[in-house]
Order: sequence, then C-alpha cells, then structure tokens
Amino acid sequence: MAARRILLILLPLVMAAAETNAYGQAFPTRPIRLVAPFPAGGTADAIARAVSTEVGGQLGQSFVIDNRSGANGIIGTDIVAKANPDGHTLLHVTGSFVVNPSIYRKLPYDIFRDFVPVTNIVLGDGYLLLANPSVPASSVRELIALSKKGVQLNYSSPGVGNTLHLAGALFNVRAGTTISHVPYKGVAPAMNAVLSGEAQITFMPPTVALPFVKSGKLKALGFTGSSRWAGMPELPTMTESGVSQLELSGSWHGWFTPAKTPSKITNSLQAEAKKALQVPKVRDFIVNGGYQPDGRSSQEFRDFVRTEYKRYAEMVQIAKIPRQ
Repeated sequence: MAARRILLILLPLVMAAAETNAYGQAFPTRPIRLVAPFPAGGTADAIARAVSTEVGGQLGQSFVIDNRSGANGIIGTDIVAKANPDGHTLLHVTGSFVVNPSIYRKLPYDIFRDFVPVTNIVLGDGYLLLANPSVPASSVRELIALSKKGVQLNYSSPGVGNTLHLAGALFNVRAGTTISHVPYKGVAPAMNAVLSGEAQITFMPPTVALPFVKSGKLKALGFTGSSRWAGMPELPTMTESGVSQLELSGSWHGWFTPAKTPSKITNSLQAEAKKALQVPKVRDFIVNGGYQPDGRSSQEFRDFVRTEYKRYAEMVQIAKIPRQ
C-alpha cells in the first residue's frame, strides 16, 4: 500500500520530467524542416533562408527549406497542418495564408484550428508596380490612360488569391482600368512573364524586383505603400499618382507550427527568431528588400492574424474576386 502511495506521488514528477526532456532541453533533436509553400527563388524563399540560417546557428541545428509550391500555398500549408507537432516542422508563409479562406470554397485545413502562430517574421513596406520596357507608359497616370484607351494589357501574379493578385485587382477598381489577370505558379514565373513581355505589368515586393529595375529590364511606375520607399525615393506612391484608397503595405511573412505543438517549443522558436532578426546582416537584407523585421510574441501574432483575415476578406469583396 505504501509503495502504491509512493508511486502515485512520483508518477506526476516523472511525467513532468519526461515532458521537459522531450520538449524542453532536447529540442531540437534533429534538423528542422521549414516548409515554404512557394517556388525557390521568390521573396518567401529568400527571406525564409536568410532568417532560418541564423536561427539554425543559434539552436545548433540546421534548417532544411522544403519548397512545396502549388495552389497559392495551399499544398505546402496542408503538409504542415498534418505534420507531427513536435516543433521539427514549421511553415513559412505569406499573407496569402489569410486570403485563401476568402477565395477558395474548400480548404483541407482551418487556419485558426490547425496551426499555432509562432511569430511574424517581416512586415512589407509596399509593392512596386512594374512594367515591361515595351509598354508605352512611364508613370501610373500614363498606364491608366493607356488602359482606358482600350489597349489590351495583362498583369501577372503568383496565383489566384495571392496578395499580389489582390493588389492588381484593387488597382483595377481604384483606377477604373480593365487590366486582365494572368496567374502563374509562383513569383519567379510571374516575374519572368513580365520580363519576356508575355504580361505587361505586375506588382512585386522590392526584394525580387529591384535588380531588374536597376538593370533596365523592368521599369517601376509606382509604389503602393503609404509613403515613398526609401530604396527608390524618386518613385511616387499610388496616392501621389492619382489612385486613391490603394495603400497596400505589402505582405507579411510568418511562422506557424501544427496545432498542439507545446508552448515551450513555440516560445523558444519565437525568441530565437526575434534574436535572429536583430542580427545586422539579417536586418539589412530584410530592410533593403522593402520589409521591416518583426518578431512579435505568439499571442500578438495570433491577434494580428485574425485582424488580417478580416481586413483581406473585405478587400476580396471590394475587388470582386470570384470564389474558386
């Protein structure tokens, strides 16, 4: 009887110690898989690699980037939703995460039920409106005039429901243009379409666009941020170009784990990500690409995601994007 009482007393202590060993001191026990649900070479991929390399060094374990593109990030996101919640599988996703529920009728996951928000990695300053050099317009006003004359123009995006698709759709609404949307499978193909002239314009984060603008392969017509971008201070905003109510700060990039991941692990990942974002070389890479480093707490990020979900749902309605 005495032995049984001792066992009942010790059992909770043993279980607590085991949990600490499994989810505390032992984490991570192997390389961490960071799923980026977009093709390699795009903005999400570049930021994911820069931040995860630093975090991996801090944790003493490497990060393996797993580019699982398709269906505007849905395929890769679903992989993480169904992964083992032990902290060794993470999702690096853009704002399309909260746009998709308003675009697609059926998703294989629930963005609130099936994920734990870890932290927001970066916040965008805005998007560049880019045009192929062959387009006879050197400003936003001239582009609008060209469209209203009946000239056939197309804009590319990384996919239906992507935040860059939304930027183009809102531009049509606010500017009164009828520029046709052509979706591609990722940032790189959408960019290549404009470089080749297959599409005439696109909206892109400065991260991937700036080298092409500097080389003269693309021309920048305007910026969607609330103020001019520091990287190209000569470029006017949409408001300055006569397009009102089109202030888009650009997409954010966040980290999520599968639901039921222990809070000790998510808190550890958040703390390490925040630390990495303060490293000068990482910070400079992010800022030069038109973003701002973040690193907010898990709860703050959870609240932010709910707010963004509502905000983008309203944008989808305004832009009259049909459900898929």
